[in-house]
Amino acid sequence: MKKSRVILLSLTLLVGVGAGAFFFWEKKEEQKKPHITLYGNVDIRQVNLGFRVFGRVKTLNFEEGDRITEGQTVAILDKVPYQNKVDSARADLAQKKTAYRNAMHTSERKKKLLSSKFASLEDYENAQAATDEAFSEIQSAEAALETTLTELKDTEIFAPASGKILSRVTEAGSIVNAGDTVYILSLDEPMWARAYISEEDLGRVSLGMKAQIFTDARPQSPYDGQVGFISPVAEFTPKNVETPELRTKLVYRVRVIVTNPDEYLRQGMPVTVQLKVAA
Repeated sequence: MKKSRVILLSLTLLVGVGAGAFFFWEKKEEQKKPHITLYGNVDIRQVNLGFRVFGRVKTLNFEEGDRITEGQTVAILDKVPYQNKVDSARADLAQKKTAYRNAMHTSERKKKLLSSKFASLEDYENAQAATDEAFSEIQSAEAALETTLTELKDTEIFAPASGKILSRVTEAGSIVNAGDTVYILSLDEPMWARAYISEEDLGRVSLGMKAQIFTDARPQSPYDGQVGFISPVAEFTPKNVETPELRTKLVYRVRVIVTNPDEYLRQGMPVTVQLKVAA
């Protein structure tokens, strides 16, 4: 009976040692492979486009799905109220300049009269002070005009970069506040694959490492990329890339920048990333 237990215990230890040896051998063989395979999803930056001023939407130039290029005018507010402000500011500046010229003439006249003893020093100093005040009012009026010109320019939305319109949030005729989203734009670049790497492979990955990104839709046409970010903080494996082996392990987020993106890559698309390990 005791002999049977000893034999059973020995077999158990032998199996355990064998399994451990196989595990480390497998890990060692894995590290010899010329690439590391990761699984993740496509990430694309999005921009909420809106006006910096409030007003009534006059024109929306694009529909959902339209492609736009950097600098194109996307939407326009009713400009009339802001153009009126500009005209009023210009008129006020012109008035302030006239007042300054009059103050200058008065100061010069007082200065001549002072030299001829027909005016007091106090009269001249008062005239000079009025000139200085008129000049400061010109500066204030110029700043006010610049503000109104900026507000007039802000009645238009210009595309900050090339991309595709994902959503048209409002319609012409709507009253919008400053900062309200009018369009949601998906940028063409940058585009990257977000994946996760285990701690065992972390030492084999470095910034700038070359990679290939494969999609299920076009597996024979991989995209080129390179590692652009490695998270310094560990986290639990996200559910959408979870595998049975990694359920209880911590991983590190890796961002692989796609160097040749096209319209076939979409937000959230699952991808397979192969990192090319140097010999």
